[in-house]
Amino acid sequence: MQSLPPHSTIAVIGSGAMGAGIAQVAATAGHQVLLFDTRTGAADKAIAQIGATYARLVAKGRMGAVESDLARERLRRIDALHEASNAVLVIEAIVEDLQVKRALFAALEDVVASDCILATNTSSISVTAIGAQLAHPERLVGMHFFNPAPLMALVEVVSGLATGREVAQVVYATAEKWGKSPVHAKSTPGFIVNRVARPFYGEALRLLLEQAGDVATLDAVMRECGGFRMGPFELMDLIGHDVNFSVTQSVFAAYFGDPRFTPSVLQQELVNAGYLGRKTGRGFYRYGDGAETPVVQSEAPSDRPAAIKYAGAPGGVDALVARLKASGIELTEIEAAPGLYCGGAAIHLTDGRSATERAQADNGRDTIVFDLLFDAAKAPRIALARADGCSDDAWRAAVGLFQAAGFVVTRLDDIPGLAVMRTVAMLANEAADAVHQGVCSARAVDIAMQKGVNYPRGPLAWLDAIGMGQVVSVLSNLAATYGEDRYRVSPLLRRKLAADPQGARFHA
Repeated sequence: MQSLPPHSTIAVIGSGAMGAGIAQVAATAGHQVLLFDTRTGAADKAIAQIGATYARLVAKGRMGAVESDLARERLRRIDALHEASNAVLVIEAIVEDLQVKRALFAALEDVVASDCILATNTSSISVTAIGAQLAHPERLVGMHFFNPAPLMALVEVVSGLATGREVAQVVYATAEKWGKSPVHAKSTPGFIVNRVARPFYGEALRLLLEQAGDVATLDAVMRECGGFRMGPFELMDLIGHDVNFSVTQSVFAAYFGDPRFTPSVLQQELVNAGYLGRKTGRGFYRYGDGAETPVVQSEAPSDRPAAIKYAGAPGGVDALVARLKASGIELTEIEAAPGLYCGGAAIHLTDGRSATERAQADNGRDTIVFDLLFDAAKAPRIALARADGCSDDAWRAAVGLFQAAGFVVTRLDDIPGLAVMRTVAMLANEAADAVHQGVCSARAVDIAMQKGVNYPRGPLAWLDAIGMGQVVSVLSNLAATYGEDRYRVSPLLRRKLAADPQGARFHA
């Protein structure tokens, strides 16, 4: 499908941060851009700011001076909607209010050509609902950019029930032409990113509520073990708890109280207190002058144990063994449950049970579990938990082993699934359900989560790397421990695993 013609006219309604960013993207791509805002002077201010951005890009050598001048000249303020009559695409980026958006698109229908595409940048409102009262709802589509629009690659192209297939394809092709990474999505609550990302926050909040570790320690584990750019608590502080909590409530309500999206009383308390994060100087962390740097829990140095043994596979153990061997540690392979064995300790990758549960099942008192690592060869930190009956000698042997391989060792309380594993399993499960319910493709969900929220790996690609059987075991064990529907396994995962128990994957 062809993208919109080069140099054709695009209108952007709303000149706030999102509207201005979208206008900059379209102008840079060569389109004539009309910018409208009901606030006096707002559009002119946005155009001036875009011009200043172009100037900075020229100064940094990222944009040519002539290119900058031409792009700036393609931006023009309009003072009334009828001045957008020649636009081939109108993108709305105004307040998140259903009735306000409906009124705007009804007015636009009266002034634009019959083949003009109408697009909403909504992040949370049903595209179907926005277009329901239009004379031609088939030409309304979601075009959800992420902030800041010039820098973030993802665009969710969201089809409501009435959206024409060709309309969505043209918008997809146009976003691609603009240098973005578009994905198709069906208009369901949260679309792709705001739905699939909920466990990243939800599991962290539950871990904190259950005292698995403190905020700084859990953030460090997610960054330094899981490979995420930011930990969940620092990210919530950056987003703002009022915003993050509101989105969680919205998705929870839209899915009729599905426990997978249950809001957290901890975050509600922060909102009640006005501790909204960076913008108020306090959230999970304190900000500003005099704010103390939080200390991340790390185990004291311990001696390297002797007589280290291992049993390889499933995922997680073999990669660790390679790093241990590269560090000069001698290991002997044995026939046993996959894990590492030293100083009386049996050390296993978490399978969603607590170490104490596993110790009881295995009749092995000195049981230790370790958390998932995004890159076992390079991760600077590893998180461990010990069974309640684990001896101090066995614990010190495990700590010394990982420290000898260059890891900083963090102890978490004995929480089922630990931090990274349960979060990734829940992200993958939600992604699988989105595919199962026809919201998007497996490829789309992985692109969306990498390009929209900077995950180190798409959740379904991550599932493939861990092994579908391992992820299903983690989820099943979490469900058994908590007795909650929150951890129910996606039917698509069960189906794929039943069809191919050894090699089930989402990507070839």
